[in-house]
Amino acid sequence: MTLATPTLDTDRLRLRPFAEADADFLYALHSNAHVMRYWDSPPWTERARAGRFLAMSRTMADEGTGVRVAVERASDGALVGWCCLVEWNPDYRSASLGYCLDEAMWGRGYATEAAHALLTWAFGTLDLNRVQAEADTRNAASARVLEKIGFVREGTLREDCVVGGEVSDSWVYGLLRREWRPSAAPAPDQAR
Repeated sequence: MTLATPTLDTDRLRLRPFAEADADFLYALHSNAHVMRYWDSPPWTERARAGRFLAMSRTMADEGTGVRVAVERASDGALVGWCCLVEWNPDYRSASLGYCLDEAMWGRGYATEAAHALLTWAFGTLDLNRVQAEADTRNAASARVLEKIGFVREGTLREDCVVGGEVSDSWVYGLLRREWRPSAAPAPDQAR
């Protein structure tokens, strides 16, 4: 079963399906060591990775396992980053949330706004009961984003990632349908 990748508009952002023209932005984003320092994989070193990312985004939608959307500013169309809902399991009514933003866009509430919009769509469209997310324990900013949109920290995955010889832990967060507040989107000033 395919899963149509949505186009969603917020006050400041547009979430939309990826286009081939987004490859250069994706490569720049994922090859930035500072942006990728808390990820479970090292920065990209080859441009072909962007093409594989785009192909995987289409495959997820075609197979009905998730959606990845480009996030751009509504005011000028500049790409901010991306957001995703993956590992959708209709039997368990669960999925996992993720996001990655360009370093120049941090601290503006864009991650909170984009994740909230995607979750509003997902809870309304996919009959979800639970959404999970993970954040490196050193990434306090990402933890704040998750908590602002209602996620609850449920535990710690100890030494779950080894990237470039560096071992790290991750926090596991969960958000249940009964806890979801779609109308409680933080205003841009509060989203920071």
